[in-house]
Amino acid sequence: MDVAPRKVTRDQLAGAARAALGGGRRLDSVERLAGGSRKGVYRLTMDDAATAIAYLWEESENYWPTAEGDGDLTDPFSPGVGLDLFEAAHARLDALGLRVPQVYLVDRERVHYPADLAIVEDFPGEDLMDLFNRDPRAAESAMARLSDSLAAMRSYRAPSFGKVALIDAGGMSRAVSCEKAAFYFAMGCLAEAASRDRRIADARERLEERLQELAASVRPRAEYSVVHGELGLDHVLVDRDGNPVLIDIEDLMYFDVEWEHVFLQLRHPEDHYRRLAVEGLDEDRLALYTLTQRLSLTAGPLRLLEGDFPDREFMQGIAEHHLNEALALVAVV
Repeated sequence: MDVAPRKVTRDQLAGAARAALGGGRRLDSVERLAGGSRKGVYRLTMDDAATAIAYLWEESENYWPTAEGDGDLTDPFSPGVGLDLFEAAHARLDALGLRVPQVYLVDRERVHYPADLAIVEDFPGEDLMDLFNRDPRAAESAMARLSDSLAAMRSYRAPSFGKVALIDAGGMSRAVSCEKAAFYFAMGCLAEAASRDRRIADARERLEERLQELAASVRPRAEYSVVHGELGLDHVLVDRDGNPVLIDIEDLMYFDVEWEHVFLQLRHPEDHYRRLAVEGLDEDRLALYTLTQRLSLTAGPLRLLEGDFPDREFMQGIAEHHLNEALALVAVV
């Protein structure tokens, strides 16, 4: 597999590291970390063993093939890519009292590197998912604090729904409601998945009808909470005091809280999710968003596989799992 050159050298980031961490330190090494699909994530290690993380929003760091609607901030589900989205999300979460990485340097003028760049606090070690899988008892405190963080996000009320960067700047989303935005997103994912997999194409009419039924059942509501959008425990680090630290925050939006909890349920086994579950969620919204996310987690990976994403077996497994789950929701008994 010919992967695009995503190799950033020490010399390329030496100036940025010096500006961010200073103190007479010198950059010793640069290590690209696995997991990022839309931005480059690099660990910077200085000559005194101090570390930081560099985020690079550069086209060659984005594994996703381009698609219509990319970059449309009026669509809550357009890809969360860019320094502006990161800064807006970071500011909102910080204002809510949540733990996010401290920002050491932001370079949008490209003084230190030929792309937008941020250097932030590093948290070496396990993410919360790995910690929980290795030692559930040791993870209990961080899980409880994460539950508190989700409560703070859930309790916040935004004036409208959509990407935090858009709404906090006074903008508005294109759709008239969360459920309508999700419905349009689901229909787009369905069309995309159908174009790439015959099984979805064969069931397309049934899936469309089911989406229409689910959307029609949702009662109007105007309560918009803060939603991470892709909150898996692998997107939560743990600091030295045991606090959960939210990362990969560019997709942060104001939306129905049910969206967050559908993703949590789809992403984690019951033993993980029950520690974060809440009562009083709207069942109709949960149903619509479940099918929507099943289709999204089918269409997205299938599109990603058309590029040069390296962990192809893993991504194919995600697509296959959610494809089958989506079909099961419209299975003819």
